[in-house]
Amino acid sequence: MFRENRGIGGAVRGRALMAVAGMVLACSVAACAKDIALISNKANHVSEVSLAELVKICKGQMTHWPDGKPVSLVTRDPALPEMRLVVEKVYGASADEVAKIIADANHARVNHPAVVIAESDEALVKKVEATPGAVGLVDVYAITGGVTVLKVNGKLALEPGYLLHGSQ
Repeated sequence: MFRENRGIGGAVRGRALMAVAGMVLACSVAACAKDIALISNKANHVSEVSLAELVKICKGQMTHWPDGKPVSLVTRDPALPEMRLVVEKVYGASADEVAKIIADANHARVNHPAVVIAESDEALVKKVEATPGAVGLVDVYAITGGVTVLKVNGKLALEPGYLLHGSQ
C-alpha cells in the first residue's frame, strides 16, 4: 500500500499520507450516509406513508393512490453508495436484489413504470414535479419548492427517529 520511507522526513510524509487516506475513507463513508427524504408530486393528496406502504411503493406492489392516480417511484440507482440506506432499510436486500425487484415491478407496467431510475437528484425532483402520482427518494439537500416532503411513520426528514436518517 504505502512504501516505507526512512528517516524523519519520510516518517512525516508517511503519517501525512495515512491522514489523507483516513480523510478519503471518512468522506466516502459520509457520502453513503446521506439523509434521504420521501417527496411527492404536489397534486398528490397524501402527506404521510407508513413504512409498510413505502416498502409496497418501492417494490411496485402499490399501484394506485386512494384517489385513483397511478403510483410511481422515482429513485436513484440502487447500486450507488448514497442509496445504501434505502436498500438496507426499505428493501432489506442487496443492491443486485433491488435491481431485480425493480425490473420485475416494471415488467408488467410498460407504459407506466412502477419505478423510474433518475440520473441525478435534480432530474429526480423534476420528474416527481412533472408526474402526477409520483413520489421520490432523494437527498434532502436536493428538495425544491416544487414538491411536497412526506412523513414516513409520522416523521419528516431530519426529525429525530426518522427512518432514512443517514447517520443511524
